[in-house]
Amino acid sequence: MAKALIVDDEPDIRELLDITLSRMNIDSDCAADLSEARNLLEKNQYQVCLTDMKLPDGNGIDLVRLIQKKHPDMPVAVLTAHGNMDTAIQSMKAGAFDFVSKPIELERLRSLVNTALKLQSDGSDDNSPHKVDIAGESEAIIHLRNKIKKLSRSQAPVYISGESGSGKELTARAIHEQGPLASGPFIAVNCGAIPRELMESEFFGHKKGSFTGAHKDHIGLFESANGGTLFLDEVADLPLDMQVKLLRAIQEKSVRSIGSQKETPVDARILSATHKNLSVEVSENRFRKDLFYRINVIELPVPTLRDRADDIKLLAQRFLVKMAKKFDETPVRLTKDALQTLNSYRFPGNIRELENILERAYTLCENDEIHPSDLHLEGTPNQAQPNTQEAELEGETLDEHLEDIERGIIVKTLEENRWNRTAAAKKLGVSFRSLRYRLKKLGLDREE
Repeated sequence: MAKALIVDDEPDIRELLDITLSRMNIDSDCAADLSEARNLLEKNQYQVCLTDMKLPDGNGIDLVRLIQKKHPDMPVAVLTAHGNMDTAIQSMKAGAFDFVSKPIELERLRSLVNTALKLQSDGSDDNSPHKVDIAGESEAIIHLRNKIKKLSRSQAPVYISGESGSGKELTARAIHEQGPLASGPFIAVNCGAIPRELMESEFFGHKKGSFTGAHKDHIGLFESANGGTLFLDEVADLPLDMQVKLLRAIQEKSVRSIGSQKETPVDARILSATHKNLSVEVSENRFRKDLFYRINVIELPVPTLRDRADDIKLLAQRFLVKMAKKFDETPVRLTKDALQTLNSYRFPGNIRELENILERAYTLCENDEIHPSDLHLEGTPNQAQPNTQEAELEGETLDEHLEDIERGIIVKTLEENRWNRTAAAKKLGVSFRSLRYRLKKLGLDREE
């Protein structure tokens, strides 16, 4: 039977919490002040603690800090006055698992306690096969993994900072999958990729007939993440009017879909990230200070690849094995000179750039070996500058536009050679492996 410690100076609140937990088959000890709570902690073991913020001889944050020091595996939830987000944020910065606003909503309380108790079981299994693997043995990545493990035991919002391509979404997934909500959904959304006119509908949903084109009910991202984690990538790209609505949804833990007359409770952990400097965005009035304060309860910096250069060899080997498995081939070998070339490169695009470089080298190399010349990293990349007056993408991204051009050239060459791939590869001046890779990538891998 699980056991909880309840700390509150109001007898009615203690009784309400005690009855609620007993109906959940949880035994409880109650304390009216900080001193009594300390005595009980010395004599008993508890799986969860619920404490009021204001106590006769101190405050709940003092108890949070004490438990963090002496019982770091015990989750603590703080009871705060309704609307007092400053206090709630302060408690989570001190290490509280989560908070509950008064008057207490029992359904919300039961959900919180059940989530906290999961930390004693499946949330602590580091060897579970579904856990995200953040590869690397550098000091920077070991520190990141340790921080992820600690943060996964809390429901506090985390702001993940770092350069593009450094692995911010992977970090967010690791926090989710090592925590008590791992069995729930992980919903990742790139805020900068949603058209402005569709943002409210995408985040909060809409009812059938609420606007032209709303042919059926649509569940928003917040509701989709209920019971799990919502990861807001590139959150700095949200327009100011949407930031206001996002802040309200996070603070109230509820959303109202377009066309609905009622609020829908949503219990999802919020993780966010951007490659921009949010402090600068706030100072220049492009990002709301109150939203920044709310999502940046804890900041987790993700190191650049330059800061973990010792991991380049390990990451490169993993990427090459992954590519070989994708095409059911033997992995190619990275020569010593090629590895040295990678080690001396600055990688402005970080891990994503490393993978792209190796993907290109994999398709171009001969004899199953990647040499420095296959990496195309010597000096400044020799790339033609596009004529911006002639480059018309017509709604496509640059990658999509280039893929269309590549697809057209390959199809034309294959048709000229009656779909003989060996002859087409020779005509195109690429290896057979390179052509086969490109065909699969472009959706042209078929028997003719």
